[in-house]
Amino acid sequence: MSQALQGLLDLLDLEQIEENIFRGQSRSAVVPRVFGGQVAAQALVAAGRTVPEDRHAHSLHAYFLRTGDPGAPIVYTVDRMNDGRSFTARRVVAVQHGQPIFALSASFQRHEEGFEHQAPMPPAPDPATLPTSQERMRGYGHLDARVVEKFLEARESIDLRYVDEPPYGRFGEPREPHSQVWFRTNGKLQGAVDIPLLHVVLATYVSDMTLLDSVLLAHGRGGWAVGDVVGASLDHAMWFHRPFRADEWLLYDQESPSASGGRGLGQARIYTQDGRLAISVIQEGVVRAPRPHG
Repeated sequence: MSQALQGLLDLLDLEQIEENIFRGQSRSAVVPRVFGGQVAAQALVAAGRTVPEDRHAHSLHAYFLRTGDPGAPIVYTVDRMNDGRSFTARRVVAVQHGQPIFALSASFQRHEEGFEHQAPMPPAPDPATLPTSQERMRGYGHLDARVVEKFLEARESIDLRYVDEPPYGRFGEPREPHSQVWFRTNGKLQGAVDIPLLHVVLATYVSDMTLLDSVLLAHGRGGWAVGDVVGASLDHAMWFHRPFRADEWLLYDQESPSASGGRGLGQARIYTQDGRLAISVIQEGVVRAPRPHG
């Protein structure tokens, strides 16, 4: 396991301070606030630790309420909403400085057999043929070197590879609002940490990294790396359809059907490399042109 991945696992390993109350640490993201994927992943860890091991996460719905402070811990309070015969529901509120910054509802289910169908996996190149994040970002002369290093540091625990040029790689004219990335953890999960919940948590963490890229592509914007937009995630929903491993390649196929009112919508499907539909994702975020100073 890489040192960077171990650091991410440590970040997601919450301290239990009371029954149904957990505390997590924070760290800075590319922008000077807590990364939304971190808060969502930690909240799911908190929920999962109050659920029997034979029940696995099948959905989450979340709202980002306030900007998180990377210099302060986050307290997660779990409300045990329901424990049914087949399903278990939890609600988690994340608090900093006495105020809620994030709220998540998650549902867990005992395994059962049922009807099966899925949307087919779209075509995509083999991830081994694609440049790594380091190779791509360090090849862009128009990006500030400090921004590049921040991006690479924030994502060093994840091997994330764009199929086509990312928004910050080529911008200035609109493109099709569709983006694909392959991702997996930078190292294998082994031993006591190799449990189904952690794979779901890690996919939740990564899901917030690139989902609004397709909104940027539709308007020829480069995004936060070049400073031609401002914004933040508003809400986030995920449905976990089939088992998968976060340390094996997953295809994140993303598109944006709409942007209006200062908001952009991203929707996506995540497939295993052998073509199984593992996860569906939808997110809305604030996406605005920067306001002129003065």
